[in-house]
Amino acid sequence: MKNERKKGSLYALLPLAVFLLLFVGSGIITGDFYKMPVLVAFIISTAVALLSNRKESMNKKMDVFCKGAGNSDIISMCIIFLLAGAFGTVTKTIGGVDSIVNLSLSILPANLVVVGLFLIGCFISLSMGTSVGTIAAIAPIGIGVAEATGIPVALVLGAVVGGAMFGDNLSMISDTTIAAVRTQGCELKDKFKVNFSIVLPAAIITVILIAVKTSSYNVELNEVYTYELIKIVPYLVVLIGALLGINVFVLLSGGTIFASLVGIYTGSFDLFGAIESINVGMSGMFELSMISITIGGLVELIKLNGGIDFILYFISGRIKSKKGAEIGIAALASIVDLCTANNTIAIVMAGPLAKNISDEFKIDPRRSASILDIFSACWQGIIPYGAQLLTAAGLVAISPVEIIPYLYYPGLMGIFGILAILFGVPKLKSSNTSENIA
Repeated sequence: MKNERKKGSLYALLPLAVFLLLFVGSGIITGDFYKMPVLVAFIISTAVALLSNRKESMNKKMDVFCKGAGNSDIISMCIIFLLAGAFGTVTKTIGGVDSIVNLSLSILPANLVVVGLFLIGCFISLSMGTSVGTIAAIAPIGIGVAEATGIPVALVLGAVVGGAMFGDNLSMISDTTIAAVRTQGCELKDKFKVNFSIVLPAAIITVILIAVKTSSYNVELNEVYTYELIKIVPYLVVLIGALLGINVFVLLSGGTIFASLVGIYTGSFDLFGAIESINVGMSGMFELSMISITIGGLVELIKLNGGIDFILYFISGRIKSKKGAEIGIAALASIVDLCTANNTIAIVMAGPLAKNISDEFKIDPRRSASILDIFSACWQGIIPYGAQLLTAAGLVAISPVEIIPYLYYPGLMGIFGILAILFGVPKLKSSNTSENIA
C-alpha cells in the first residue's frame, strides 16, 4: 500500500509555510503572538494556495475550496460552536460560574484550598468548555488566597491553569473536543471515556503534588460564600446528557433553553435578556467558525495540489506500526499547537491529516481524537505565549514563565498521553460508532 501511494508535492505545502511565517513571525517581531489575526493569516494562505497551482482554472480551484469549506463536518462543527457559545454565555450570565465556585469553596477544608482551586477549575472548565474563561473566573480568588497565606502566587495559578486545562480537554462543549470528534468521526461520549481514562491518573497525581506542596502553609477561609444550586443544574444536565449519548444539537439547544428558563425564573434577566445572551454567545464564536470554514477550504486546496499526498507519503515511509502512527499524530498536534498557540485551531488544522493517518493504519477514531486533544491541550497549557498563561500572569503582573514550574497537570497529561500510546492503553473493543456525532 505504501508503494502505491502518490508522492505528492512539497510545494503544495507553501500555504502552510506562509501561515506560520505570518503568524509566528509577527509574534516574534512584535512580542505579541496575537498581533496577527489568525483569520487574516489563513485568508492570505488561501490566496497563496489558489495562485500556486497553474494547472487548474481559478473556477475549478474555487469550486474545490467551496467544497472543502462547505463540508458537512465543517458546517456541523460551526453550528455546534455557535450552540456551545450560546449555552456558555447564558449559564455564565445567570451566575452559574459564581455558584459553582462559591459552592466548592463552602465545602472545601481550608487546608486543601489550593487543591480545591484545581478541582474547581476542573469542574468549571468541564462545565463551560473554556480554559481561558475558567482562569479568568478563578484566578482572582487564587491570588487572594496566595496573598493571605503566603503560598507562592505562581503555585496557586499553576493549580488554576491545570484545572482549566482538564476541562478544556474533556468538556462536551469545548471547542477542542468538538473539533476532535468531528474531524475523527466518533461520538462525544466515546471520546470522553477514552480520554478520561488516560488523563485521570495525571489529575490524581496533581492533587497529591499540590497537597504536599502546600501542606506547610496555614490557610484559613473566613468568608461566607453564597450560591444557588439551581444555577448549577444546567451544567449537570448537559454533562449527563452527553454521557447518555443525546444528540449534541438537541443537547446544546435544550441546555440553552433550560438555562434561559432558570435565568428568567431567578430574575437574572427577562426573555429579551436571555435572547441577548444567546446572541452574544453565538457572536463570540463567529471568528472561530469562519476560521474553521476557511481551513476546510484551504485543506481541500492543499489536497488538490498534492500536499496531503506528500505528507502521507513522507510519514508512511517512516511509520512502521500503528503505535508509530499514533506518535505521529501526537507530534503533529504538538507542533501545530506550538506554532499557533491555539489548541482548537491546531486540532482543526491537524484533524484532517490525522484522520488520513488513522484510516491508513486502522487507528480507532476514539484514540486519534483523544490523542489530538490531549497533546494540543498539553502544550497549550504550558507555552508562555498562550492565552491561558498570559491571562493568569496578567492578572497579577508576573511573567508567565514563573508559572511553568508549577504546571503539574499539563505536564503529567502529556506524560500519560505518551504512556497510553507506548503501552496501548486503554484497550478498546471494536466499535461501530465511527459515525459522526450528529
